[in-house]
Amino acid sequence: MIDMSRARFEELVTDAMDTVPAELAALVDNCVVLVEDDPPAGDPDLLGVYDGTPLTERGQGYTMALPDRITIFRAPTLAMCESEEQVVDEVRITVVHEIAHHFGIDDDRLHDLGYA
Repeated sequence: MIDMSRARFEELVTDAMDTVPAELAALVDNCVVLVEDDPPAGDPDLLGVYDGTPLTERGQGYTMALPDRITIFRAPTLAMCESEEQVVDEVRITVVHEIAHHFGIDDDRLHDLGYA
């Protein structure tokens, strides 16, 4: 397990967001990225979660909706890593994984692409 401040972890999440190609980042719509220390009690190893309506499921009735949320969980990420480099890699993978859900890509396809 590595010790890392919340501020530094949030910086790594921001850096990971910056690695998303501009063409894809421009398509992210009505979505916020948050950092929480702990995942839900029933899933202590969860690194991230997407909560919202994927772009592929939005229709003409999708208006005035609250933003989708991508939440990256700090504690389980730090618990599984032994170096800052590992945290950087895991955060990037998790951010990309959750953004993919925003685009409607499911876990099976992410697994095929190496992100599950």
